[in-house]
Amino acid sequence: MNIKYSDKSVKDLKNFTLPDRTLIVKKIHYLADNFELLKESKKVTQLKGCEFDNQYRFIVAKKIRVLFRILDNEIILLVLRVGQRKNIYK
Repeated sequence: MNIKYSDKSVKDLKNFTLPDRTLIVKKIHYLADNFELLKESKKVTQLKGCEFDNQYRFIVAKKIRVLFRILDNEIILLVLRVGQRKNIYK
């Protein structure tokens, strides 16, 4: 699965420290390789009430979330937002 980062997600990543950024990117690559497995766990949840289909939330750490979308025709994981749990859904 290919990974694409939105401009907003790249900007979000810059707000984290270097060790946190490294952890987040490693987890995103792990997500891309194991999406179907993680989808069955509580780490990945499909978002309800979104304007687009196939939007999900991935728990990276206790307070870090990644919002992403799966684009079917190319099987691309498009990272939309990366941030703290309290701010990510705004």
